[in-house]
Amino acid sequence: MTDRCMKMSRKTSETDIEISLDIDGNGKSDVSTGIDFFDHMLDSFARHGFFDLDIKAKGDVKVDDHHTVEDVGILLGETFAGAIGDKKGIKRMSHAIIPMDDALATVAVDISGRSYSVLNFEFKNAKVGDLSTENVEHFFESFANSARININAKVEGENDHHKIESLFKAFSRALKDALRIEHDIIPSTKGVL
Repeated sequence: MTDRCMKMSRKTSETDIEISLDIDGNGKSDVSTGIDFFDHMLDSFARHGFFDLDIKAKGDVKVDDHHTVEDVGILLGETFAGAIGDKKGIKRMSHAIIPMDDALATVAVDISGRSYSVLNFEFKNAKVGDLSTENVEHFFESFANSARININAKVEGENDHHKIESLFKAFSRALKDALRIEHDIIPSTKGVL
């Protein structure tokens, strides 16, 4: 394991989550959230970003998928923030444009230390598999807020499955590139991120 690794857990009355992350991994994942389509997206995120990622989440999915998606987004963002550390040497900003059949996702990120998200996507269906499409936006917002990063994302297309999957792939590629070590300084005119 490299030194950009982190393990974190979070337990509330609604969810119980454990996450293990290696930013400089090989794309291996073991994800179980109780929401099959969300597991598929998180596995895709790990594989395309070459993150080693284990997520074990138990939530009140009999109520709905909102709390689990939100809390995984919160803890995953916190885990990335912890694994990144002082941000010394990272590229900091990057983007990715990823097609998937009819869909085209564009995601730009800035590992800035400031939380902000601009998310432009709409879905035709209320659900894809067992994931509520409204929670896709909520996942990215939760991640941006807890990781203290900027995410600007948009997707176009016809098929909701393709649109969501291309978003997760583009996010992972942009994030991986932004986290690439390029030098040995903090990439900021302020000297801190």
